[in-house]
Amino acid sequence: MFESFQSCFTLDPGLSRPSPSAAFSTDRHGFAELFGRFGGASFNNGMYRIMTPASVQQWEALVCESFPQFSQRLSCFAYDWLGRVFAVDSRRNENDGHGVLLLEPGTGEALQIPCGIRLFHDEELVEHREEALAASFHAQWLDSGGATPARDQCIGYKRPLFLGGKDVVANLEIIDIDVYWTVSGALIRKARGLPPGTRITGIKFIE
Repeated sequence: MFESFQSCFTLDPGLSRPSPSAAFSTDRHGFAELFGRFGGASFNNGMYRIMTPASVQQWEALVCESFPQFSQRLSCFAYDWLGRVFAVDSRRNENDGHGVLLLEPGTGEALQIPCGIRLFHDEELVEHREEALAASFHAQWLDSGGATPARDQCIGYKRPLFLGGKDVVANLEIIDIDVYWTVSGALIRKARGLPPGTRITGIKFIE
């Protein structure tokens, strides 16, 4: 398991944080092997990152604030350079296990990926890297002089796509990933169910 993924993705030593897998001593969705081998690892200049076992519950709480319809059914395991989170949905079955979800703070969308965690890594990320990780957009960002984000950062949209922002490098900025999800989540909740073009105002963050 994960051999094809490992052969096609290059580890970022300076960005990776090896983490013990004790939190997943039993195999939940294939997490025991994933976190045991790659927990805390970053690949391809920050393009794709595996979470640490200790951070999973925090990520699940943060993601479900933005996507409450998935509460009590998500198990997060990774995120990408755009701050998008990958998780397993316990209520959806695919041939190799529970199906993977892609949750996007920049678009406010949750997208189903038709495979479980094994095929996601060994086939989806290998054969469909463009669709899964926006690989060419990542290259554009780096070629334009954009920096590789630190482990606690991502490249976020200055203006989210669901609020009319453009999917171009000029609309990107490096930002703390927790802040990005908190701000985007508030906007997603505010915008949910509103007609297109509605102006959103009055968002307030409480510490």
